Amino acid sequence: MLLCVSASHKTASFDLLERLSVPSTPVAPLIAAHAECVQGAVVVATCNRFEAYVDMDEPLTASGAVGLEATLSAIEAATGVPASELDGSYRLMGGDEVAEHLFAVASGLESVVVGEGEIAGQVRRALTESRRLGTTSAELERLFQRASEAQRGVKNATAIGRAGRSLVRLALDLADSRITDWSKLRVLLIGTGSYAAVTLAALRDHGADDISVHSPSGRATPFAAKHGIRAVAPERFPSAVTHADLIITCTSAEHHVLSAATFAAGRGAYDTAIEGQPAASACPIATPDRRLVIDLGLPRNVDPDVAGVAGVDLLDLETIRIHAPLDELQATDAARQVVRDAARRFATVGERKSITPAVVALRTHIFGLMESEISRARARGDDDGRTEQALRHLVGVLLHTPTSRAHQLAEDGRADDYITALSTLYGLEVAEPEATAADTEPGVA
Repeated sequence: MLLCVSASHKTASFDLLERLSVPSTPVAPLIAAHAECVQGAVVVATCNRFEAYVDMDEPLTASGAVGLEATLSAIEAATGVPASELDGSYRLMGGDEVAEHLFAVASGLESVVVGEGEIAGQVRRALTESRRLGTTSAELERLFQRASEAQRGVKNATAIGRAGRSLVRLALDLADSRITDWSKLRVLLIGTGSYAAVTLAALRDHGADDISVHSPSGRATPFAAKHGIRAVAPERFPSAVTHADLIITCTSAEHHVLSAATFAAGRGAYDTAIEGQPAASACPIATPDRRLVIDLGLPRNVDPDVAGVAGVDLLDLETIRIHAPLDELQATDAARQVVRDAARRFATVGERKSITPAVVALRTHIFGLMESEISRARARGDDDGRTEQALRHLVGVLLHTPTSRAHQLAEDGRADDYITALSTLYGLEVAEPEATAADTEPGVA
C-alpha cells in the first residue's frame, strides 16, 4: 500500500517548511528502518513542500497508522520538529490518491505558480537520491517513473506549462512595478547553482545587463566566466551589496548569507574608502528610492532583519505566494484530466499485476489436474490423442471466464475477493508478485 505524508505551501507555513528542508540526516532511510512492514520511502523536499512517499506491506491492516508514525518519527529525528508541531500542517493520503497527487505535483499543478517547470526535475532527483540511499521499492520505482510520464503528458497535451511561470519569473514580474529601466539596474546574484542559472536567464530576458555574482561556497569565478558576468570576491561582498540596486539570493546554504550587518559593513567600507579624498572621486553608492532584495532560498538565505534596513524592501517566497496571480493558481481542466487518466492507468496496471500470481496459481492447479488425467488416459491405452485434445479444449474453455473475471475484479479493486475465493475453493496459497526488471530499471525515469 502506498502512502503520502504531504506538508506543502497549501497546508504549512513557510517557517515550518524551512525547518523541514534542512534535516541533519536523510529522512528516507529513517522511515524505511522504522519497521519491517515499511518496504521503502522516497522523500521530495523543495522550497514549497516536504513529502514522504512510503510503500507499506499490503496485508497490514494498520499500515496507514504505522506509515504515518514512521514518517513523523523520522522527521523529528532528522529535523527536530516534533509530531505535535506538525498537527494540522500535513495531509495523509493512501491508495490510488497517492498516484494522482504525485502526478499533479510532478506536472506543476500543485506549485505556488501552476505550471512551473522546476518541480519535474526535483521529483526525478528525489527518486535518484532514494536509489542512492537504497530506500526505493518496486512499487515506488513504478510510481515515480509513471509520474515523469504523466508530467510529459501534461506538458505535451496542454498549455499549462506555457501559461505558468517559474517562481523566478514571477518574482521578477512582481519587481517590475518598482523598476523603470532594467538595463540601468545594478544586480547582484548570490548563488551559482542551477537555480542561479535560471535566475540569470530571467534577468537578461527582462533587460538586465549589469550583473555580478557572489558565491558563499567560492564558485563565483567559474560561474561568472561561463555566463559572461562579473565575479565578486568574498572581501568585496559587503561593498557589492551596498552598491546593488537589486539583490537576488538563491543558494542552498543552510544559514543566512545576507543580513543587516552585511549592509552595515558595506556602508562602513565605503565611508573608509572616501576618507581623505574628495567624495566625487569615489565610486558613488547606489541611491534608488528603494532597493529590492529577493530571497528565493529555502531555508531562507536572507535574515529577516534586512527588512529593517533603511531603503530596502524584502521579497521572499511567502510574499511571492501571496501575490501569485489567481488565474495561475487554477489548473486547466485538460491538465487535471491528463493526471487523472494517468493515475487511473497506474492503479489498473497495479491491480492487474497483483492479480497475476492468483491467475497463475489457478491455471497451474487446473493444468496439473489435466496432465494427470491425460497420463491416466494414456495408461489405459488411449494413445490416439483424442482424449488429450478434448481435455485441453475443455480446460481452455473452463479457464476463460475465471481469467477474465480476475482482471475485471482487479480493475474494480476486488483482487482480494478473487484470491480469497481461490483459497476457499481450491486451498491455493497465492505468492506475492516479485519485482521485474521493468519495475526497477533506473533509466526509465
